[in-house]
Amino acid sequence: MKGSVAALQATVELQQGRPGYRALWQHFRDISIEALKEDFEKLGVTFDLWFGESRYNDRIPEMIKRLKQGGFTRVSEGALVMVVLREAAEKEVPPLVLVKSDGGFLYTTTDLAAIEERVNDFQATQTLYVVDKRQELHFEQIFLAARLTGIARNMQLEHIAFGTVNGPDGKPFKTRQGGVMKLQNLISMATNEAMKRMAEIGIAEGYEKEEQLVIANKVGIATLKFSDLINYRTSDYTFDLERFTRFEGRTGPYLLYAAVRIKSILRKAEQMGFYPGAILPPIGPDRELILELSKFSEAVHNAYASRAPNHLCEFSYSLAQTFSRFYESCHILKERDPARRTSWLRLAELCLRQLERTLSLLGIEMAERM
Repeated sequence: MKGSVAALQATVELQQGRPGYRALWQHFRDISIEALKEDFEKLGVTFDLWFGESRYNDRIPEMIKRLKQGGFTRVSEGALVMVVLREAAEKEVPPLVLVKSDGGFLYTTTDLAAIEERVNDFQATQTLYVVDKRQELHFEQIFLAARLTGIARNMQLEHIAFGTVNGPDGKPFKTRQGGVMKLQNLISMATNEAMKRMAEIGIAEGYEKEEQLVIANKVGIATLKFSDLINYRTSDYTFDLERFTRFEGRTGPYLLYAAVRIKSILRKAEQMGFYPGAILPPIGPDRELILELSKFSEAVHNAYASRAPNHLCEFSYSLAQTFSRFYESCHILKERDPARRTSWLRLAELCLRQLERTLSLLGIEMAERM
């Protein structure tokens, strides 16, 4: 209990600018950001700006002063709070605590200050918060407060909620020791499992060890990203690395392999002197593929409109399966009619292009061969 009280007091002193605490905090912050950058780069993710809640510490006092002057706040049990109402039901939600009784700030305070900065300094018209769905009430309070006080002005605020990744016990996924799973460890686990699965079915067999590792890394990253994004974003799901690394079914490895397979067909065709040409009126199996290709724009629109990448995942899987059925019926490289062969090659090329574009939108990097 004493340690908890001391920690809370240290937090207040840190927020108030105590030099020694600030220096130590800055050291921790710098180390943390470098580690995060390294992990995110492995996923192919970069950020233009790294703004933490501490960035808004200096602008909070002036914001609090204006809120007091505007009559938006009141004191409750020693804390400074704001009462907000739901726009539809007009029912009171829990008061928004701006300043605790000990003088400390909360996420609520820094989130309001962040909105103020984005409106005033960045002239932002829309802000999307990609945060766990368990924070839904928090963002409802923040958004209502930002609109009530005029801080948000006309900026659109949206919480893009997502579910939790659970272990076999149905609880948020952790290490065997019960700690929070680190991203670098998760990537390493996925890469090792991918290498194991590749060896079992002979993928990349005979390649140099270095190339096998590169392919396994891409398969591992595709495993993690696709298994997460194929679920509707608010859904909770159970993390099953063995199932997610399979090269069949709705998995990232399956889609990488499907794209590599089409690349191989096109390379062989070029070596044989065959090239894509005009698309002829379909005669059967190719009709189904043409119809599937036409659904790309709809999938992109739905993913954007609902902030739900699973539409792209489902489209890419359906396209890969449709091509597989097409290829079983239409033996492209053995087709004797040159016009029909070049038509089918064009369809294969378009299919590859859409798979590459879709997976790129999902942040999944392609492999050249397997």
